[in-house]
Amino acid sequence: MATPGRGGKVPTGYAEETYISESTFRAAHRAIESNPSTSNPKKRKREGKGDPSSVFGPNAYKGPWARYEEEKPDAGSDEEYGEDEEVEVVYEEDEIEPQPAAAPTKLGTDYGETGMGAESSEFVGASQYDYQGRTYMHVPTDLDINLKGDREGIKNFIPKKLVHTFKYHTKSITQLRFFPDSGHLLLSAGADNKIGLWDVYHNRELLRTFSGHNKSVNDIDFSPDGTQFLSSSYDRYMKLWDTETGKCLQRFTSGKTPHVIRWNPSTHEFLAGMSDKKILQYDTRSGELVQEYDHHLGPVNTITYCDENRRFITTSDDKSLRAWEYGIPVPIKFIAEPYMYAMVRSAPHPSGKYAAFQSSDNQIVVYATTDRFRQNRKKSFRGHNVSGYAPDVAISPDGQFVSSGDSGGYVCFWDWKTCKMWHKIQASDGPVLAVQWHPRETSKVVTGDLNGMIKYWD
Repeated sequence: MATPGRGGKVPTGYAEETYISESTFRAAHRAIESNPSTSNPKKRKREGKGDPSSVFGPNAYKGPWARYEEEKPDAGSDEEYGEDEEVEVVYEEDEIEPQPAAAPTKLGTDYGETGMGAESSEFVGASQYDYQGRTYMHVPTDLDINLKGDREGIKNFIPKKLVHTFKYHTKSITQLRFFPDSGHLLLSAGADNKIGLWDVYHNRELLRTFSGHNKSVNDIDFSPDGTQFLSSSYDRYMKLWDTETGKCLQRFTSGKTPHVIRWNPSTHEFLAGMSDKKILQYDTRSGELVQEYDHHLGPVNTITYCDENRRFITTSDDKSLRAWEYGIPVPIKFIAEPYMYAMVRSAPHPSGKYAAFQSSDNQIVVYATTDRFRQNRKKSFRGHNVSGYAPDVAISPDGQFVSSGDSGGYVCFWDWKTCKMWHKIQASDGPVLAVQWHPRETSKVVTGDLNGMIKYWD
């Protein structure tokens, strides 16, 4: 057996080395490409794409995922008759067939009309005018209490009994506000998208309803003189209303959900804490955005004015507290400690030196509203449960008592100086979310619960 002169050993024997130039290789390659016997290969057939309306079964829709049919060899192709012809297989590119779009549903998107022309108000009281032609805006003088003038000397006491129940809302009460200074009217907001205005004295009836939001109203706030009020809702709108006529005067929206809204008592402007971590400052006369405060890392929950409304404090889901100069979008104080929890509600102390915050760890904490904004570690109010809810916190007009709702249906009262719980009233069989002190009465408190009941206590 002769051995080749030059070559290399391969598993099947020896292979002769051959040199071919690039031009020779390209010419041979072009010759193969131009050969008609190889330029028109057979294409494999595919299964049917099926019925687009069928998901399961033999005729289910396959679309571009349909398989190629298996090739069945001819009966005569056997080794006895020689080798089978080699067939080059070319896969055709998948074509995605356009699918018929499913009919759109309104589920989750049917919010109804928003914005322009969606607001309405109705007077539902017994009489719109008194014998002198005055509306409910007139502060009554035929009572055994003076609702005007100086409030000094008023000493508060803890209420003991239920006086009246206001029923209008069909869902949870989200916020309650007494008319500024006099307190002869009560404004209520509910998760049923409605706002109600009540008479606190005389017949204690529902006077006017305000409809204009198509999702839960989460906050309301009176102007300093009470002639107007603001409302914010999960429909992402904030609206300015006329308290007397019920007319909607302005609409504000940034496209995000407002969580808290507070009118600046010294100006025609208000602040809104938003779900996108911003605090927005609007002018109620022009309706324009004046300033934007953007430093929080989570949705803003509370806004509390201090230092004669020249500063304000905000808290957020980012478990921090920030203090700001009004109109300047840079925090002057930032507090974030590892032991802090998100603070969801707030109330300023009448002295102007402190603010109480409802903390998510079942306690009410106190921060100074003076230059240092430090937490007062000696003041902490415990004994209630707020888990899963954000009950309101309120301080009596004389600053002596702190009150809060409770997820167990209680309204709790603590002494401001000693921090001891004085009293606990079973106000509802559901969580109590709203609580407010009457600005003039000695022991009148109003509460709102998850069932839509508003109760007046004395």
